[in-house]
Amino acid sequence: MTRKILFVLSEYGYWGEELLGPVVACDEHGYETVFATPNGGRARALPPSLDPGYIDPPLGRSVTTPEVAVSSRELDESSRLDDPISLAEWIPDRPYFSEPNFIRKIEAYYRELSSLDTDIEQYDALVIVGGSGPIVDLANNGRLHELILAFYRAEKPIVGECYGVAPLAFARDWEDRASIIWGKHVTGHCKEYDYKDGTGFLGVDFNMGPPPYPLEYILRDATGPDGGYHGNVGKETSVIVDYPFITARSTPDSFLAGEKLVEVLESGLRRFGW
Repeated sequence: MTRKILFVLSEYGYWGEELLGPVVACDEHGYETVFATPNGGRARALPPSLDPGYIDPPLGRSVTTPEVAVSSRELDESSRLDDPISLAEWIPDRPYFSEPNFIRKIEAYYRELSSLDTDIEQYDALVIVGGSGPIVDLANNGRLHELILAFYRAEKPIVGECYGVAPLAFARDWEDRASIIWGKHVTGHCKEYDYKDGTGFLGVDFNMGPPPYPLEYILRDATGPDGGYHGNVGKETSVIVDYPFITARSTPDSFLAGEKLVEVLESGLRRFGW
């Protein structure tokens, strides 16, 4: 039976290699790949991620090889990313508590949301692709949080890469509001990799400057005293498997994250990287 993997991408720009790595792993093993974005808009790669001559400011070197740049561009321009699923059309939006007739609306919300557990039965894993775009429309996206929680309840693998790890920290049940990565070991975009200036997004014409939040600090707090954040600064790769989560620090970890997803699905891998 062919496995089916759901990828969620930002509409404000993803990093080319961070999509390419897991997609290549899925393609090599005959998995079906399905793509989704917050509002059904077509995802596009951030231009620097397709340029092998781009020098990453924190690292002071190129982070994209010529071969990866070519393959990432081919994937970005392919028809595979056309017509993604819209999370806005699929998953209901939680009403404000101040809305008129709130009780009826929240009852309707939960009735509609209850079908999500059945909807995701067709998927074997969820991948949240990184890049700076997720800062804008994925990190605090309530619909994505509900999707993550559905995969979490089903005990299915959830991959987060770079800034695509942030939604894992913020996806919380509204009753206890505890982080689902509490007590878990994760990696993600480390403080040393943060830009001091020029954090960019597609579709905007302003300079964000530094990222609006240091993801490492959020992950350190969200994992609590019995879990842990691992930056592995100076090491070539940083991928952590603490089932059901597979987290990747940044661009160089994308192919390894894809490989570990396959190992989780095919060989039952439950722990790796710490």
